[in-house]
Parts: sequence; C-alpha cells; structure tokens
Amino acid sequence: MAVDYNGTWNMIKSENLDSYMKTLGIDFATRKIANLLKPQKVIQQNGNHFTIQTLSTFRNYNVEFTVGEEFEEDTKGLDNRKCQSLVTWDNDRIVCVQRGEKSNRGWTHWVEGDELFLEMRCEDQICRQVYKKQ
Repeated sequence: MAVDYNGTWNMIKSENLDSYMKTLGIDFATRKIANLLKPQKVIQQNGNHFTIQTLSTFRNYNVEFTVGEEFEEDTKGLDNRKCQSLVTWDNDRIVCVQRGEKSNRGWTHWVEGDELFLEMRCEDQICRQVYKKQ
C-alpha cells in the first residue's frame, strides 16, 4: 500500500449512474436529481483506516471502515439497505464487496495522478466516476 487517498476530490465525470441506481431500486425522482449532481468526496486515510464522506447539495453519505475488517454498512440516504461490507487491498486499489439483498454489489477506488476513480457495481450494472483532487 503506497497510495495516499487523503484529500478532497471533485467529480468531473460519471457514466451509467442512472442504470446503476435503477438496479438498486432507487425511485425515478431521486435518480433524476442525483444525475444532475457533482458530488465531492472527502477522504481521510490513516494507514488502513478510512473515512469517506460523499457530499452534495442533495444528500450526504459517510462510511468509515478498516481494510480487512468486515462491518455492517447502512446505506441510508442511498438505497436504504443494510449490508455486510468488506474492504480489501488489491495492489493500490481498495475493493469493497457488499453482501445483502443485491448480488454482485460493491465498489473499487483507485488513484492515478491527481484523479480518483470509482467503479460501483450492482448485479449487471457498473457505474464509473472520476474525481479530480482539489
């Protein structure tokens, strides 16, 4: 683990968000609002311990975890589900597997230069987002 995720990251690109949210069962009105947003991620990393805040003018979401330790994640404000989540390292990427009502659910973060990449998965849908370091 040599990568530093710390910082404030502003979204510059998003692909397939609507289909991803539809697969999660998020209602039409919320999906339309979410597609207009450019959220910001604030990441605090201390070794293997992470706090990730996703901030927008509509809703905020916070998740805190330690890599390698399973935890119960409450996706309140997103799709309002509880799932068992486990984040692991895959080289310099952090990969989360979320076990719950939906299959093949999770996400992967990685950094390339001053950009943070996020790939969110649920069932057969993948949403890809890119953030630029502030």
